[in-house]
Amino acid sequence: MSLIRVGISSCLLGEPVRYDGRHKHDPFIITELGHFFELVGVCPEYESGMPVPRDPMQLVPSGNTPRLVVIRSGQDMTGQMHAFCKCRLAALAAENLCGFVLKSNSPSCGLSVGVYPGTGGTPASEGRGLFAAALAARFPEMPVVEERWLHEPAQCSLFIERVFRYCRHMQ
Repeated sequence: MSLIRVGISSCLLGEPVRYDGRHKHDPFIITELGHFFELVGVCPEYESGMPVPRDPMQLVPSGNTPRLVVIRSGQDMTGQMHAFCKCRLAALAAENLCGFVLKSNSPSCGLSVGVYPGTGGTPASEGRGLFAAALAARFPEMPVVEERWLHEPAQCSLFIERVFRYCRHMQ
């Protein structure tokens, strides 16, 4: 019997793909979820062709949808990320994922990320990372969480239960 497949931000698996060339390996999540699921790593920034390391980025306001901008240079990476999301989410549809664990505070993966009116400073509002928003739009019923939520036993159990329910519904 094959395991249920769940997507996860690659940095949480220990892959050094973050902007600073590091990872955010989370052995607790990998161990807990690894009992039940096959974890499928995705890094939107790296897989879209951005280098490692790379300059930090942030979300900036732009109408209804924030833009992804390199802080130091002001380079707009929104188009590159949107193109990646369209292709990668189509490929992920064929992978039959039944849930996704995203890296919090990421301008591509965070479910609740600061949107900054200028360079750095204090966020003016909250928004979704561009990949997280595209994932939720493409798979609106799929259970999606940020990794920080899974460190609470009740939230972790709830996510696992929701993934199993979603998987049964998809069959």
